[in-house]
Order: sequence, then structure tokens, then C-alpha cells
Amino acid sequence: MPAFQIETHPLLAGVPHGFFGSNGGAQQFGFGGPGDGEDVRALRAAAADAILAGGALAAPHQVHSPDVVTVVEAWTDAAETRPVADAVVTATPGIVLGIVTADCGPVLFADREAGVVGAAHAGWRGAVDGVLENTIAAMEGMGARRERIAAVLGPTIAQASYEVDVPFRARFAADAGRFFAPAPERGGEARWHFDLPGFILARLGGAGLSEIADMRRDTFAEVARYHSHRRATQAGEANYGRQISMIALP
Repeated sequence: MPAFQIETHPLLAGVPHGFFGSNGGAQQFGFGGPGDGEDVRALRAAAADAILAGGALAAPHQVHSPDVVTVVEAWTDAAETRPVADAVVTATPGIVLGIVTADCGPVLFADREAGVVGAAHAGWRGAVDGVLENTIAAMEGMGARRERIAAVLGPTIAQASYEVDVPFRARFAADAGRFFAPAPERGGEARWHFDLPGFILARLGGAGLSEIADMRRDTFAEVARYHSHRRATQAGEANYGRQISMIALP
């Protein structure tokens, strides 16, 4: 089995889970990133096995949507045939839920008492459109209760690394102003630094969750540990890698 960089959080203690790094850039877990598809599939399968021995990976084809898939049995992990969604939930032991990110926020959820877990891909668009709230609702549909759900935000681009422009700021309601810090103008136009982790955590709290934590990892700044879409774009790289985050029932 390959060597992995995996971080866990005590809020999810007792629930098999992990936020994977890039292992110095050597590992990338997304079918949309560089590398042979079969190699990516094998790496993802090995990562799932590291989280739960013999576990079957269920990771959707992500499109920045608010959509959630309830997983009863795992599907074939291939680039073209997976369900299209940005969150997955399950109450079935033996399934390892996975989502890939490269600056967006990976959020892992668990209600230990109900035996329900979830994983969501929350970029700004998905968070605005309700992917986090939809994940919580889908878990409740399987017997979870939001007052018992623990949620942990994994490696995400930090505010200081996320500069945005006027059209981006205009997509948010006026009361979201606290998530925007002024940045130097460019070409005479206003700029801000957007606090994506803070926005995600606020949405989770607003949805009624009280057990919430942040790994406080910056995908953009921590070059040796994470892939970053923004960092790759600024460097003029043709493609970029993705890290993966996983959770399963014990």
C-alpha cells in the first residue's frame, strides 16, 4: 500500500476518517487531474482501504452543485460512470465516502448514535447554494439528528490566499460582508480577501450544528502538502491535482 499523509480530528474520534495530503505532490486523487485514470483509481482504492480495511469507495462526480447522493451500495469508481453530485451520505457499514478538493472545503460529518456519516464538497458556489444544509437534511432522512452531528472542515484555501473581485463579491448577500477583508486595488478596481472557511463554518452553525471544527490547513500556502487550483493557475500550470477526504462507519 502507498504511504499516505492522513490527518484526523478528535471531534470525529471513533469514526474512520481522514484528510489526505498530496505526499509532497506525488499523489493526486482526482480523475480530472493529471495521470492515468487506472493509476488514479488504484490510488483511491488504496486510500479507502487505509481508512477502512476492505472498504468500498463511493465518491461522486463533482460539479459544484448542491446535490447529495444517498449511498446504499458503492458504484464502480471510474471517471465517467459515477453519480453526479457534490455530497454523499450513508448508513451502510463498509462504504467509504470520498470527495476530492483543490482549494474548496471538504467537510466530513458523523452522527455516531444514528450510525450515519456524510461528506461534502463545499466551494463558494456549493456553500451558497446549500450543499451543506442539503447534506445535513439527507443525513436526517437516514435517522441522524442535527444536534448530534459533528462536522469537520478539512484543508481549504485560507482568507489571506483567496483574493476576489467585484463580480465575485456581488454574488453574496449584503450580510456576508464580514467574510470579505479589503485587499489592494488592481487596475483601479476594488479587491477583497474572501474567508471561505469562515463562510462554511457559519453555514454549518446556521444549520443548527454545534459540534464544528476546522483543521485550519491552507491548501494554497502549504505547497509541500496540498494541491491548489489557484496556485497552479497562477503558476500557469496546465492542470492540477486534487486531495481526497474520506469517512466511513466503524
